[in-house]
This record gives sequence, C-alpha cells and structure tokens, in this order.
Amino acid sequence: MSINLSDDARTQSISSIKRYFAEELEMDIGELKADMFLEFVLREIAPTVYNAAIADSQAYLRERLIDLEGVCSATEFGYWSGVNVRRSSR
Repeated sequence: MSINLSDDARTQSISSIKRYFAEELEMDIGELKADMFLEFVLREIAPTVYNAAIADSQAYLRERLIDLEGVCSATEFGYWSGVNVRRSSR
C-alpha cells in the first residue's frame, strides 16, 4: 500500500523539508531534492509509522470490545424482580 499525500500536504511537506535542511543542517536544497527526499520517506519510513498506527488502533479497539457486554448491556426482564421487592417490604 502506498501512502499518498494531498497536493496541499505535499507542498507543505516540501517546504518543511527545505526549511529543516536550511535551519538544522545549514544546507539549501531545491524543490526537486526536497520532493525526492519526501518520496523516499513516504516509501521507506512512512509504512512503518502507518503499521504502528494500525496496530495501536487495533489494540485500542480490542481493549474496548473486551468489556463491551459489561458496559453496554441492560438487565433483561427486571421489572418484576423490582415489583416483588417493593411489595414484600410493605
């Protein structure tokens, strides 16, 4: 699965990469090199981040589903047990 960015996100990413190289590495790189670096990151590193996010989401959902019955269930046919208690305590 390839990770794609919207045109706006790609433009902002390239600007951010260029700024990072300029401020942190004191190297000026052009649009082409920044775009190539972004493509490398998207192909090589982003899938690891994506897979970790999916695993985190699965763990989160699994934890919530374990207690689904306890959190979302209602007592069935409980009316008469409450009525009997009230009548017998008179």
